[in-house]
Amino acid sequence: MNTPITTNRPRHLLALSVFAGSALTLCAGTAGAASPGGDQFANLPEKVVLTGIVRDFKERGVEGGHTDFEYRPAGGFGHYMGIVSDYLGEDDKPVFNSTGFKVSSDWKDVDNRKMISAKPYITRLDGDRSGSLGSSAGAIHDSSAFDKWFRDTPGVNVSKPLDLTLVRQSNSNVYVFDDKQDATYANLGGFFPVNGELFGNSAGDNKNFHFTFELQTEFTYDEDGGMSFTFTGDDDVWVFIDGHLVIDIGGVHSAVSQTIDLDRLDWLEDGQRYKLSFFFAERHRTQSNFRIETTMQLRTVQLPPTAALYD
Repeated sequence: MNTPITTNRPRHLLALSVFAGSALTLCAGTAGAASPGGDQFANLPEKVVLTGIVRDFKERGVEGGHTDFEYRPAGGFGHYMGIVSDYLGEDDKPVFNSTGFKVSSDWKDVDNRKMISAKPYITRLDGDRSGSLGSSAGAIHDSSAFDKWFRDTPGVNVSKPLDLTLVRQSNSNVYVFDDKQDATYANLGGFFPVNGELFGNSAGDNKNFHFTFELQTEFTYDEDGGMSFTFTGDDDVWVFIDGHLVIDIGGVHSAVSQTIDLDRLDWLEDGQRYKLSFFFAERHRTQSNFRIETTMQLRTVQLPPTAALYD
C-alpha cells in the first residue's frame, strides 16, 4: 500500500493528486551495497528524467506578443521578490501578489548561500543573515498578464511536453541538471528547449528567448537525508514545496542562485510524500541559464493540462 501524501497547507491549497502512470524514467545504477570503487550511493539511479510543460510566447512589440516578455522595468533589470504569493493557488499555479520589489541585498543562510526572504513557515537559524528590498517595483505588469504565464492560452502561447535529465554526481546522492553540462544544451549555448519550434525563434536571432517551463513533481521526505534543492539561473524562478514558496527569484537578471534545506520545513514528516512545484520563465535576450542541484529523488506527477498543444 502506498504511503499517503500528507499536508499541513491551508485548506484552499490542493492536495497532491498522483497519476498512476507517472511520467518518470529512472536509469538504474548498480543495486545493492556499495560498489568495489566505494560508491556508497551506487544503489541509486544514475539518472532521473522529469517531464514538464514548456510554453512558448511572442515578445512584446510584435503582433500577439505578451507584454511581460522583453519588458524593461522602470527600476531596471534585476532580482525582484514578492511577485507571487507565498502559497500556490487551488489549481497548483502561482498566484499574483504584486509587481515585485527589487532586491537591494540578499538573504543568506549560515553557509553563505542565498535564500528566500524570511517566511513564517521556514525555520530561521543562528547565523542566517537578512537582506533587504528596495522601493523599485514593476518587474511585471499585472495579474491578468501573469495569469497567462503558466496556463495554456490560445493566441498567446503554445505548449508541449519537455524532459529534463538529472544526473547523479559521482560517489554522491546529488542530482544535477546543468545546461552547461547537458550534451543537448551545451551545444545550444544555454537552456533553449524550443529553438525553431512552436512560435519559432525570436526576431533577428537563431534562438527562442521567450518561454516558460513548469514541473510538477513529488518526493518522499527523509529527515536524515540532508535534503536540499538549489536553483541557479535566469530569469524568473519560483519553487514551492507542499504548496509553500521556498525559492523566489523573480525578475529579468543574470544568473541568480537560491537554496532551500528541507530540514527548515518543520511540518514535513519522515517517510511521507510531498509535492515540489517548479516554475521558470525566460523573458529576455541574450542568455538562458538553468541549473538544478538536489539531493531529493524527484518523480514527475500528473502533467499540467495542455489544451493548446502546437500542431
